[in-house]
Amino acid sequence: MANQIQIIGTLKCKDTQKTIRFFKERAVQVHFLDLNIKGLSLGELNNIKNSISLDNLLDKNSKEYKRLNLEYMVYDTVQILLENPFLIKTPIIRFGKKAVLGYDTAQLSKIIDEIK
Repeated sequence: MANQIQIIGTLKCKDTQKTIRFFKERAVQVHFLDLNIKGLSLGELNNIKNSISLDNLLDKNSKEYKRLNLEYMVYDTVQILLENPFLIKTPIIRFGKKAVLGYDTAQLSKIIDEIK
């Protein structure tokens, strides 16, 4: 397969684990970017936001969101996501110029069909 699939998330996230396992069980090679080790670059975030809105990427239910008191603040979403990778909903699956959010087997199967 010419196209590379990138999964962005953390190994603590159950949906990220299920997504990695989904592709592995179908012998599809993936590149995993662990947000615990490295956050997103501005270029990666810009590529992702072409497919997924910033509002959908920002996890307003996360502990980090509450810890930073963001519900009471005005902030630049791009800047806050770059500085705090734990505010990003996961998993993000990137392939080609597209990206999708979350574990959805129908959606993941479509990705495999698309990259073949």
